[in-house]
Amino acid sequence: MNGYGGSRVLKDPAKLSFDYVPERLVHRERQMNKLRMIFRPVLESGVSQTALLIGNVGTGKTATSKRFCLDLIREGNEKGRPMDFVVVNCRQRSTEAAVLLRLVTHFDERFPDRGFSTMEMLRALRKHVETRGLHLVVVLDEADVLLRRGAGDLIYQLSRFDEEKIGGRASLSLMLISQKYLLDLLDPASLSTFRRANTIQFDRYTAAELRDIVADRVRLAFHPGTVPEESIDLIADISAEFGDARFAIEILEKAGMLAEEEGSDQVTAENVRAAKAFTYSVVTRSKVEGLDVQRRLVLLATARAMKDRAYVTTGEVEKMYHVVAEEYGQRPRGHTQFWAYLQAVSSEGLLETKVSGDPAGGRTTYISVPDIPVKVLSEMLEEMLAEPEE
Repeated sequence: MNGYGGSRVLKDPAKLSFDYVPERLVHRERQMNKLRMIFRPVLESGVSQTALLIGNVGTGKTATSKRFCLDLIREGNEKGRPMDFVVVNCRQRSTEAAVLLRLVTHFDERFPDRGFSTMEMLRALRKHVETRGLHLVVVLDEADVLLRRGAGDLIYQLSRFDEEKIGGRASLSLMLISQKYLLDLLDPASLSTFRRANTIQFDRYTAAELRDIVADRVRLAFHPGTVPEESIDLIADISAEFGDARFAIEILEKAGMLAEEEGSDQVTAENVRAAKAFTYSVVTRSKVEGLDVQRRLVLLATARAMKDRAYVTTGEVEKMYHVVAEEYGQRPRGHTQFWAYLQAVSSEGLLETKVSGDPAGGRTTYISVPDIPVKVLSEMLEEMLAEPEE
């Protein structure tokens, strides 16, 4: 037995956790470089800084902030400048008091959870930071939730944490993370402490970027050779609709677990489709029931042609369509009509098509079924097609 609990495919499942922060964040180098530029004066001159990270869910904002802070602490220690950081999820702690309690208990776990005003907690936080001679980076994740609940004063207090200090080094910097641009939610006094130039944008990941992210997690979490290239491609294509790395990693984790349950030594395309069905399936029985007989035949032909593969060509599906139509006593339609059926099924979200070029200049259309194991889809369609038409 080797690896994690003697598993065949998973080497280190912890590397697939949302809390895991890789040493290197794939395709977030530009954002990391901008954070380093913004916070360089903290290390070099002992001044405080503020930054705002904006982007959709799964675009790497929180992971980037954590990776940056971990690197900043390491560099600070090397330069004899003690650093620390705290990440507060403002969706979970959505009041000023709850945020401050999280900051204070970072240093004193026994600090009472009630009975202290926000000003008293701020004083306690200042005392902890100054006693330790630290520069603390406070990361407020989903800060827009906090601001919409009227907690702008806390942002002001934290961004001006050292205002009354005369001389010496600053002791607190502030990083806000949000899905939306939130500087417009700040009052003028708080806004004055934020430089608009210190806003860092996180765009949705492309399919190619997601593929690199998934491949990197495969390298970290799985035994070599257990996740085929086509399974990585399929996960990237599935999650590209949302540009969401969390979604991609969640599918990868679930697919790995399903392969383990089967006792398999490979994470197959079927495992990936099943993981997608568990995670976020847009395939429903009612959608398939809404198709007429010919479209059901095209979908069944796709499922049968696919088996354990991630992609098949339209030519392979069309051949199988003729076999399936004959099996169910239907007259197969010509190529043009077949193509129209294929597009109609695709528009329902039941399959996906992508065109790929080859060195000779030709173009081939590949088909995938992203949302449901083709075995399950085949059985569902065979059951429906066997029912007598009303």
